[in-house]
Amino acid sequence: METGVTGADVSGATTTTISLSVKFSGRTIPITNLSPDSTIKDLKALLQPLTNVLPRGQKLISKGKLLVDAMTLRESEITNGAKIMLMASQGLHQGDGPILKQAQSRPISRDNNADRSDKGKAKKAAVDKNRLERWKATGVIGLSECNLKAIPEEVWADSRTSARVLDLSNNVIQEVPALIGCMNSLQKILLDSNDISDDSVSWEALKSLKSLTVLSLNQNRLTRLSSDLGWLPSLRQLHVANNMLSSLPSELRYLPKLEVLKVNNNRITTIPPWIGDLISLIEHVSG
Repeated sequence: METGVTGADVSGATTTTISLSVKFSGRTIPITNLSPDSTIKDLKALLQPLTNVLPRGQKLISKGKLLVDAMTLRESEITNGAKIMLMASQGLHQGDGPILKQAQSRPISRDNNADRSDKGKAKKAAVDKNRLERWKATGVIGLSECNLKAIPEEVWADSRTSARVLDLSNNVIQEVPALIGCMNSLQKILLDSNDISDDSVSWEALKSLKSLTVLSLNQNRLTRLSSDLGWLPSLRQLHVANNMLSSLPSELRYLPKLEVLKVNNNRITTIPPWIGDLISLIEHVSG
């Protein structure tokens, strides 16, 4: 248990105090002796030295509701023993705060002419026998930075039954076909920095991957996510930063093991009210 902090001096002495816990980045931070008349802004000030997150970068959520700075704990219906989730907006940490390592990716130009030029240079890599053997031996299909515009047919060969990791990051791949649903042992799919759009992903096939724990689609051309993602019972990390998403499907609330949700650098302006239903969530990066 983290060393807590007392809030008795924030709003003056009172006969009734509130103790609560704040869940942040896998930790539980106890806050004790708060006055019911303390504001949410006061609480954020107490949390700043404990989390290294500036108050303006803190989003506090209780029972699925975003807490408002000007409201008191009483007005926000925060009672003794309450549990609150803290989510930090990216880039609003101070000092040596918990800024997490970002996936390495190459920038993709949003200029259509540049994209066409890149696609023209892309080629479908021939996969030699040694590489196939390595895939089978390790369970890792590594094809990042191969200038691919399509997933090689060899990926769907014998290795698909035993592959645990599929890394196709930093290419110009445009389609994720239904064949991906046959890779029943997949635990991680890395498709960062490609040219994937909404209708080029076989979402229905993805939902059949019951062992999938990590799905990374950062820096593509997605404007929406499919509700089929809510059918991935083992999913622990979902990375969809640097796309063009304006909302998230409410079906994500049904992911019982989701711990990390990264949606920063999209067009999402509000936190969905169901985010509090994600009981395992320890890290959410937005903004």
